[in-house]
Amino acid sequence: MVSSWRLALILLVSAVAISSVGCGRGDMPDLGRVKGTVTLDGKPLGGVVVIFVPENGRPSMANADPSGNYDLNYTDEVKGAKVGNCTVSVQWPDGEAGTAKIPAKYNVKTELKKEVKSGSNTIDLALESK
Repeated sequence: MVSSWRLALILLVSAVAISSVGCGRGDMPDLGRVKGTVTLDGKPLGGVVVIFVPENGRPSMANADPSGNYDLNYTDEVKGAKVGNCTVSVQWPDGEAGTAKIPAKYNVKTELKKEVKSGSNTIDLALESK
C-alpha cells in the first residue's frame, strides 16, 4: 500500500511534469544552480532522490550518482531550483529500500531546510542516522 506522503509526492511530481509541457523559458522564476553531495554518517549516499521544495512554486529534483553527487533539475531541460528557502527531502526511489535507512527527519517528516541563492550553489547534505 502506498503511504499518503508517497501518494502526495507522486501527485506532485505528476503535476510538475504535466505543467512543464509547453512552458517556455520566458515564464521561469529566478533560479539558482544547485549541486552537492549527499552523505549518511560520512559515507556517500548514491541512488537517492533529492527534492528541494520552495515555499511557493514547483520543486526541483535530482538523482544522486553512486558517489552521492546531485545536480538539481527545475524541468527536464533546465537545471536549478527556485531562489529562496526550500524544504529538502532525501529518499530512496519508490519501491527501493536502498542500502541504508534514511531517518524520517530527512524524508517523510523532513526538518531539513536550505536556502537557494542566485548563481551557483554548492549545498552538501550531511545526513546523520542518529
